Amino acid sequence: MNDYEKDCKKIRKTNERLLNEFEVWLKLSGLSENTINKHFSNIDFYVNEYLLYEDVTEAKDGVGSVDMFLGYWFIRKAMWANQSSIKGNATSLKKFYTFMHEKGLIDKEDLIDLKQTIKEYMPEWLATLRRFDDQSIEDAW
Repeated sequence: MNDYEKDCKKIRKTNERLLNEFEVWLKLSGLSENTINKHFSNIDFYVNEYLLYEDVTEAKDGVGSVDMFLGYWFIRKAMWANQSSIKGNATSLKKFYTFMHEKGLIDKEDLIDLKQTIKEYMPEWLATLRRFDDQSIEDAW
């Protein structure tokens, strides 16, 4: 096992604890089981797939990566990428990083920046998705 694999294994273990705490936090907010499962699944994919895809990035350090994730990587890598899944992932990321802020793992400014990025770039992400899905366009990027 190389260093990258060892680091990923260590972070996945940390992520498992974080995801379990996040799930409890969601339950305490009164969401339905189905909604909780969707947020859990979205964040599991983000922290254990995207943030570990090329580099070894901890969840707390992934707060600034949402634009690249939703505007490019998710559209290209997730076969289920559509308008609803992009919006759902954005909601999950806002909830997750609100949870991370409440735990003291990210700064308030980082949370504000995340929410602003989502608000500002959502139309662009959705337009990119439409171009990517349009077979008549050769280069969606």
